[in-house]
Amino acid sequence: MDGYRKKIIIQDLIAPLYRRGIFELLDKDFNVTWLFGKGADGIKELDWSLLKDVKEAKIVRFLNPFYLQKGIIKYLFSRKRISFVVNGEPYFVTSWVVSILARIIPNKKVYFWTHGWYGRESFLKKTIKKIYFRLPTKSFIYGNYARNLMMSNGLPSDKLVVIHNSLDYDAQLRIRERLKPSDIYKSHFKNNNANIIFIGRLTHSKRIDLLLSSVAQLSKKGLNFNVVLVGDGEGRKDLEQMVVKLNLPNVWFYGASYDEEQNAKLIYNSDFCVSPGNVGLTAIHCLTFGTPVLTHNDFPYQGPEFEVIEDGKTGAFFERNNELSLAMAIENLNRIMSECGRDTIRRNCYDKIDKEWNPNYQIRVFKEVLNS
Repeated sequence: MDGYRKKIIIQDLIAPLYRRGIFELLDKDFNVTWLFGKGADGIKELDWSLLKDVKEAKIVRFLNPFYLQKGIIKYLFSRKRISFVVNGEPYFVTSWVVSILARIIPNKKVYFWTHGWYGRESFLKKTIKKIYFRLPTKSFIYGNYARNLMMSNGLPSDKLVVIHNSLDYDAQLRIRERLKPSDIYKSHFKNNNANIIFIGRLTHSKRIDLLLSSVAQLSKKGLNFNVVLVGDGEGRKDLEQMVVKLNLPNVWFYGASYDEEQNAKLIYNSDFCVSPGNVGLTAIHCLTFGTPVLTHNDFPYQGPEFEVIEDGKTGAFFERNNELSLAMAIENLNRIMSECGRDTIRRNCYDKIDKEWNPNYQIRVFKEVLNS
């Protein structure tokens, strides 16, 4: 059977668990050899046995931040027609070697899978990236924001394909179908306030202190919110002290939760999520379970997933590191949700994820490009 499917080499530093959905679809639709490293800090890894042909490609780091990965280049010298999908990061030296050699070795194509452009690059980094992203056959870019930046810097549009990001969509859909409104927050807080959720590590970079300060400012105006913090981390003690100092009685330090059924219940029954720092995959996670997201609008310092947020429909934005702006955005989003209705906002969130931010969309893009 594999003889009739296109041969693909897919490389990554690790096999991230959150990509299980798209990895399994790629494994089904192509004849894939997977080349993974091991041991990235803080990232849950996929069980390799879920994929058919996985090989370890050891990572070698040198002259920080440069690195290479062993076991990839040898596939260039196979007589087979092979496409390579590799991590598109200029610090990844192997990606330079593979993409340059593929230009002179017959029957080889290279595709980068990458953030692409952030919008905060120095002149030197811009110059390097302008050279780098002309090397592959095409690049799979996480979002339209990066693609537009790359085109504005002279890169050809036909080499830049938006692939978006996704989580384990099918598993989450099965959970979503079982979700129902519950009194989980009313039972805990003993009030009818709107509920704000934060889900992620409790670290200083997440700027949860900004959320607490903003909620304290709103309470002075008689606008009271419940806050549930799902996660743990080195910043928890400082946040607990801050809650006492600000006299915020309605903050629930829920703790770390690795049960997706329970996480879904917590997200679904929240009114909205606030991610004061970078939002990342949390945006996809929350919208999948029908909850809009509020995060900052300094996009060069955001994860690409901010694009899933449509102002006033699936969330909102505030000015980065601005307590007053965040407080106003919380107040406005709460008003919009009251006017539109929770069910309408929930449907907006579902529609956004179901249209493009899922593995089924990604595999259609991969097949269209890789089979051309």
